[in-house]
Amino acid sequence: MTDTPAPRLAYRLTEGDGPCVIFLPGYASDMTGSKALALEEWARARGRCFLRFDYAGCGESEGRFEDSTLTGWRDDVLAMIDRVAPAGRPVVLVGSSMGGWLMLLAALARPARVAGLVGVAPAPDFTDWGFTTDDKLALLRDGRLTRPNPYGSDPTLYTRAFWSSGEASRLMHGVIPFPGPVRLLHGQRDPDVPWNRTPRLAELIASADVQCWLVKDGDHRLSRPADISMLIRAVEDVTAAVEATAQPGEATA
Repeated sequence: MTDTPAPRLAYRLTEGDGPCVIFLPGYASDMTGSKALALEEWARARGRCFLRFDYAGCGESEGRFEDSTLTGWRDDVLAMIDRVAPAGRPVVLVGSSMGGWLMLLAALARPARVAGLVGVAPAPDFTDWGFTTDDKLALLRDGRLTRPNPYGSDPTLYTRAFWSSGEASRLMHGVIPFPGPVRLLHGQRDPDVPWNRTPRLAELIASADVQCWLVKDGDHRLSRPADISMLIRAVEDVTAAVEATAQPGEATA
């Protein structure tokens, strides 16, 4: 019996100085979103290292979306850290929505590499609070659930395997032992992820350098020009903090 090869992942690496900033898209999203492209443009203009990629089954990457799980996508993040990001460099993860959950899981799995975090409407544990009891029963009974997609024409698919892996990966039950700088951005008119979960997440992260940036009229995506500018400021803030605390001999360029 042979193991099935892992799907090949599509990515775009912008070479440059400093910590490698890696963008993690949300659920059923890909690396061509406005935030990822804006950060890539910023990185090129500033000579910074930046990486965007597609999870297995999404965008240009191999694999079937319906075969994907949260832990499988976490492993995709780890593959980017281990195999694509420049060796020996600290990493700053920027996670959007579900990507904010994955950034936390990856940070806990790679504490020697992940030095900073930026979350945009982070959605850890959404397999719990994001589904009704009827939704959960339907997933267990039918193995799949679809919902209207407010951001596209095709409905959004969730599978029992994805939901189960999410339930096994919940984080917000205790202290999250991440020590580095963290910036959490959230719109208070977010219809998908309740904004008041983000201050609670900030409380649970062990680091003393955690800030919540709330946008009173902001939606879930936070992709307006002013929102993008705020995201870039947050990334610059975290990368500067990472560089300031780098250990002697640790490579940042």
